[in-house]
Amino acid sequence: MVGYMGCGKSTTGRRVARRLGVAYVDTDAMIEQREGASVTDIFHYEGEEYFREVEREVLAEIIEKEDDMIISTGGGLPTWSDNMEQMNRAGVTVWIDRSAEQTAKRLSPYGRQKRPKLRGLSDEELVEFMQRNMAERRAFYSQAQHHIEVDTLSDYELSDRVGEIFNEAKI
Repeated sequence: MVGYMGCGKSTTGRRVARRLGVAYVDTDAMIEQREGASVTDIFHYEGEEYFREVEREVLAEIIEKEDDMIISTGGGLPTWSDNMEQMNRAGVTVWIDRSAEQTAKRLSPYGRQKRPKLRGLSDEELVEFMQRNMAERRAFYSQAQHHIEVDTLSDYELSDRVGEIFNEAKI
């Protein structure tokens, strides 16, 4: 699953994986475990380019496994190199598309603090930043094989839709 940070990929991914009886993987969590540091610290001390390279390596490791699993990617992973192309070749991709306004409402103060690009933004600045950033990423996210606009869906309705897509794909 791809989409902007805070759009609901992790919550949905865990729920759908449990329902389908397959593994769940969060690329950011995998990176933190592998590097022994938080995404925030990696960005701060090593820089975004280093983080994106590690992220790409983790994606390649996941793809090599060829096991059925639900994967939630970090929001920027699809925008780097040919990651979106790699994901489309390896499996079923779903874009979870939530508006900037809805996404901003979902992020707790802690959620903002752990995301390096959002730290210190007011509510208004946060929405404006997200709108600009989402517009830049739209071309990458739109390469996903499935697109779900989620502003009017509950988390459970979203999980049902994603589950149907993966179920049809025989995951």
